[in-house]
Amino acid sequence: MNREELYHIAQNWFDQQNWKPFKFQKDTWKAFLQGKNGLLNAPTGSGKTYALWFPIVLNYIKNNPQYKTKHKKGLKAIWITPLRALSQEIRQSAERVTADLETQMTVGIRTGDTTTKERASQKKQMPDLLITTPESLQLLLATKGYDKIFKDCSAIVVDEWHELLGTKRGVQMELALSRLKTISKDLRIWGISATIGNLEQARDVLLGPETEALENSVMIRANIKKKITVKSIIPKKMETFPWRGHLGLHLLEDVVPIINNSRTTLLFTNTRSQCEIWFQKILEKHPEYAGDIAMHHGSINKDTRNWVENAIRNEELKAVVCTSSLDLGVDFAPVETVVQIGGPKGVARFLQRAGRSGHRPGKESVIYFLPTHAIELIEASALQQAVKKNAVEDRMPYLNCYDVLLQYLTTLAISDGFYPDEIY
Repeated sequence: MNREELYHIAQNWFDQQNWKPFKFQKDTWKAFLQGKNGLLNAPTGSGKTYALWFPIVLNYIKNNPQYKTKHKKGLKAIWITPLRALSQEIRQSAERVTADLETQMTVGIRTGDTTTKERASQKKQMPDLLITTPESLQLLLATKGYDKIFKDCSAIVVDEWHELLGTKRGVQMELALSRLKTISKDLRIWGISATIGNLEQARDVLLGPETEALENSVMIRANIKKKITVKSIIPKKMETFPWRGHLGLHLLEDVVPIINNSRTTLLFTNTRSQCEIWFQKILEKHPEYAGDIAMHHGSINKDTRNWVENAIRNEELKAVVCTSSLDLGVDFAPVETVVQIGGPKGVARFLQRAGRSGHRPGKESVIYFLPTHAIELIEASALQQAVKKNAVEDRMPYLNCYDVLLQYLTTLAISDGFYPDEIY
C-alpha cells in the first residue's frame, strides 16, 4: 500500500467524523511515513493526538498488508505522558483509530496506577501500543531481557515535551531514548509541545545533538490562532489587600458568580494544601454546592481521581478545585471557564491551564486570574501582556545530572547489565 492510499484512509476517517484535518496533521502524517523524526508544535485542543496516532497505525497497515486477518503481537509504539491523568484520554483516541481502521492492535497503559494483575499480564504479552510515563519506562528497562520487549518498537512519542524539558524527568527521558535508539533500529522519535519559546533547542535535546535522528528530522508548527481571554479578579478595597503569604480566600465571593455562570469551572491552585483549603471554604460558605463540586490532586487515590475526571466529562460537576494534576492535555469539553488562584509560576503554565477551557479547535479559552496578594496585581498585568504578545519563556535543559545518570546505570545493571564503553 503506497502513501497516497494511506493518506486516503486517514482522510476518509476524518470525513466520517465530519472533521477536516489541519495542514499540520497532514504534514505530520507525511513526515512520519517518510521515516522522519520531529517535534510538533501546536496549540492545546487542536488535535495533536490524532496527528501522531494516525501515522503510527498507518505505518503498521503499510508493513502488514494482511492486517485484518493476520496480526503479529508485540510492542510497536510507546506514547510517553508526563501526567497519569492524560493516559485514559490518549488511550481512547488510540482505540478509536485502531478499531475504526479495523486493525487488531491492542492499547495498554502502564503507570503508577496500573494494577499488579495488569503488569503481570503485560509481562507475558505487551500491548501493541503502550501509554506510559518516564518513570514506568525506566522500570521496563529494569526488566530482564528488556531488549526483546523493545526490539520491534517503531515509534516513541513524548507528549507535552515542554513539561519534561528543563527537569530531571526530562534527563531521565533523554537517557531512556538513547537506549531505545540502540535496541530498535527503525525507531522514529517525535515530541509534542504546545507552549515553549526555544523550540529548536527542544528538538535538539529530544533527538540528541549531532545525531542521525536529528539530521533526519523536521519541525512542524501549526498555524492556528487560539483566542485566549484573560480576565483579572481585582479586590474592591485595595487598602486591605495583603502584601504576601495569603491564599486568596478574601476573594472567594468574587469567584462564586463565575462558577454559577459556567457549565463547569476548573479552579487551579499551586499546592495541594491550598487546593484542599479552597475546596473546604467554598463548601463551608456555600453548602448548596455539596455534590456539585469536587477536588483533584496527585495524592488523591486513583478511583477518586478517575471518578472526578469522568464526572467533568459527563457535565456532572459545576466546579473542580485542582492542582497541576489537571494541567495538561486533558479533554474536558464541558469546561467553559478556568480560574487561576495565585501566580501560575510561568506564562507557559498559565496558557496550558487556560487551554483546559474551550478545548476544541476554534473555541475561545477563558481564564480568570485571582491575585492572592498585592505583588500579584503586577503579575496579572504582565500575564495579560504576555498572552497578547504570545511571549512564552524558554525551558532550559539540565546538564551534567550525574544523580539521574547513576540511577539510569543502576537500572541497566539490575536488568541485563551493560558494557561501559557501549553505554558511554
